[in-house]
Amino acid sequence: MEDLLKFEVNTAILVDGGFYRKRAYYLWKDKSPKERADELYNYCIGLLRNNVEHRRLYRIFYYDCPPISKKVYHPLLDKTVDLSKTEEYQWTMSFFDELRSKRKMALRLGKLSENTAHYDLKDDSLKKLMKGTLNINDLKESDFRFTVEQKGVDMRIGVDIITMALKKQVQQIILVSGDSDFVPASKQARREGIDMILAPMGATIKSDLYEHIDGLINIQNSP
Repeated sequence: MEDLLKFEVNTAILVDGGFYRKRAYYLWKDKSPKERADELYNYCIGLLRNNVEHRRLYRIFYYDCPPISKKVYHPLLDKTVDLSKTEEYQWTMSFFDELRSKRKMALRLGKLSENTAHYDLKDDSLKKLMKGTLNINDLKESDFRFTVEQKGVDMRIGVDIITMALKKQVQQIILVSGDSDFVPASKQARREGIDMILAPMGATIKSDLYEHIDGLINIQNSP
């Protein structure tokens, strides 16, 4: 009876994949591709629960980049690393396959800029080297990180927000992110009457984001 008294809203959930995976690892540690995909799906379904309104899922949109498969030189190992043979590559591809099997889940994939792919020292390791608390001969693989630039992910999120708003496909958008890059799209969507809700997974967000959202969901518990 209580559910019948709630007003219904058509809700789309947009997930910034890079942000989600980083926060999920921080909050809930490492998991298998299937476990992480199940976790993500359950987390999104949990965002639909509300005491005031009945949120009807339109679709979950997941935005990310497939891993690159080129060979990249590693300065510590003094050799090229075939990225297609790494555990991270295999994990990510399996993770995407698991997501594709989920009901009402749509993948929006950008691409990684192969020209920017490289290994460099992590900030903490670099600081220790500069302070003399770490000797260059003591460097390990764990002191290095693989860096590459994403292309097209933010653009796809922004375009989908505007498209759904203009076409009146949904009344509400829940954005799983902590990035202020989406402020222009959020502003336009709100002008079109969309209820914009941010789900930053407990991350600290910039003050300008508060001005351009209608609500905040800060679930950090494991779904």
